[in-house]
Amino acid sequence: MAGSFSWLRLSVLLQMALCMVILFASSASAQSRKLAALVEGPSVVLTYHDGPLLSASGITHVHLIWYGKFTPVQRSIVGDFLQSLGAVALKGTTTSKPSAAAWWKTTEKYGGSPSNKAEPSSVIMLGKQKIDQDYSLGKSLKRTDIAALVEAAVKSRSLPLPLQKSKVTKENAVYLVLTSEDVAVEGFCMSSCGFHDSLNVLSHQKSATSRMMGKEKERHHLLPYAWVGNSASQCPGQCAWPLHQPIYGPQTSPLVAPNGDMGIDGMIINIATVLAGASTNPFKNGYFQGDSAAPLEAVSACTGMYGKGAYSGFPGELLVDKMTGASYNAHGVNGRKFLLPAMWDPATRTCETLV
Repeated sequence: MAGSFSWLRLSVLLQMALCMVILFASSASAQSRKLAALVEGPSVVLTYHDGPLLSASGITHVHLIWYGKFTPVQRSIVGDFLQSLGAVALKGTTTSKPSAAAWWKTTEKYGGSPSNKAEPSSVIMLGKQKIDQDYSLGKSLKRTDIAALVEAAVKSRSLPLPLQKSKVTKENAVYLVLTSEDVAVEGFCMSSCGFHDSLNVLSHQKSATSRMMGKEKERHHLLPYAWVGNSASQCPGQCAWPLHQPIYGPQTSPLVAPNGDMGIDGMIINIATVLAGASTNPFKNGYFQGDSAAPLEAVSACTGMYGKGAYSGFPGELLVDKMTGASYNAHGVNGRKFLLPAMWDPATRTCETLV
């Protein structure tokens, strides 16, 4: 009886212990879920702040200022990219192939005021170009110098002002300053790889009436502009990832640049980022999340995502060129291939990649 009682007691104790283990595991699992919820990042929701947009206003000319030393090949890569954004149909491609134009078309989903019944349209066109290879402001620039370069180019008529179509409508333009890898720009590599802003320029223009009277009419122009630097020799791990090893995190092998130039292909990623921002939030009152002085915008809200299955440190599944081994996700004009970041889609309210 004593032995029988001992086994019975042991059995009861084991059952009690098993129940405690199950309860503890359940509690731990619930606690784990709570902790996961606490550390889970906030969902991205870009809110419209009722300001004017370029993304729903037709054609936008992108005028370029090349500051510093760039080769003709480097300039052609950037030029082809901008033309690719506005391409309607690409030779040698089919609708099944992802294109830079399809990527840009997402900006049309960023609609403006509900009172505007017009079908939104967003087309990028390569505009005029100015080359400043003599470093007119030196090799160390402040952010205000970027604005000064744009203002000087417009006032000297090296680059045109947007044409006024009527009293209420005009063509759009973005002035893009690109600096070579030997130019230092305030905040470059420390807080940004590029930025966009706007500039108020006063011009003196003669209308048909004023020409007859020999008078000029003053007009204010609020011009969106942007800057991107070549990070190849300064901070490629920060501004050209995943085409270069990252500064921090797992040191996986970098991807092969689609156009054979890590610095320029890295610039393409950042040009895409600032142009999307300038189109959907040109005057800091368009689409963004957070502080208007440091907002999350159409592309910057989707950092590090290039293909399906992307996560921190992994750009996602991409297409690979069989000849060169280069990674890409978008086709462009003249047989070009590009690596473009994800863009937040207002329709799905998620960050969407091309592949």
